[in-house]
Amino acid sequence: MSHLILHHYPSSPFSEKVRLVLGRKQLAWKSVIVPSIAPKPDVVALTGGYRRTPFLQIGADIYCDTALICDVLEHEQPEPVLYPPHLKGVARVFAQWADTTLFAAAMAYNLQPRGAAVLFAHLPPAVLQAFGDDRRAMRAGMPAPQPQDAAAAYRSYLRRIAHMVEEHDFLFGTEPCLADFSAYHPLWFTRQCVPVMADIFGATPAVLEWMDRMAAIGHGRMEKFSAADAITVAAGADPLPLPGDVFQDEHGIPLGARVAIAAESFGTEPTEGELIAATRTRYTLRRQDARAGTVHVHFPRIGYTLRKVEST
Repeated sequence: MSHLILHHYPSSPFSEKVRLVLGRKQLAWKSVIVPSIAPKPDVVALTGGYRRTPFLQIGADIYCDTALICDVLEHEQPEPVLYPPHLKGVARVFAQWADTTLFAAAMAYNLQPRGAAVLFAHLPPAVLQAFGDDRRAMRAGMPAPQPQDAAAAYRSYLRRIAHMVEEHDFLFGTEPCLADFSAYHPLWFTRQCVPVMADIFGATPAVLEWMDRMAAIGHGRMEKFSAADAITVAAGADPLPLPGDVFQDEHGIPLGARVAIAAESFGTEPTEGELIAATRTRYTLRRQDARAGTVHVHFPRIGYTLRKVEST
């Protein structure tokens, strides 16, 4: 029985990134489909507030953000590698660019009226309104790129990616690495979820050939699972032991303090809990939930803020 539980939904681009990583590593995993908009009571029971999609569950441990999830899966199944030793730094830097700058341009292009009309064609007006309200709340006042500017940037980025895959099967050589999975998922959304917008690939056939190679990786061995069963798994498990070196203090906040962790941008709902680890690369909170029991919720340091919750 697989102990990896991915909480995701089919059209989520970042979920596709992780699904392909699971396929690359030929891992078995359980699939819990989560709502695309709030409320998400089963999600919050496990994460405590974080509601970006996806997140990974291993027993009573909850891993937020695909950057951290990829690290966890690399530890879980080291081969084939996501971070080849000679590319470890550049793969991470490129992946961060792809998950932020490339993703923002692609999605602003994808969700222009022509694309949105296809994506939301079968939704009743009330659901469409709720989706728009939800995403505006998640942006928390962040300005969205203008579609015209995004289209121009997206075309430039596709040409740059084409220059890389004209010489190799994948971005940095003969095998895919973290950079490929991060660059692929926003392009996948264009091609698969709003195909009416896929004419943008016309000038870069090498990108389409690379995307075909990525899609052929597949999603590994998936088994359907319910949210209720995932919560039961958490309630019946003990969190995994923490590593020995669990504290690198950058904030003057001691272990054991009540803290809140939130994304720096998009989906900034905080998760509160007891700070039990602040390593060089991640934070860990211990929290209690009436349904899930004691869980450890893990976040990467990069892209997240930590603050102390003052007692009232």
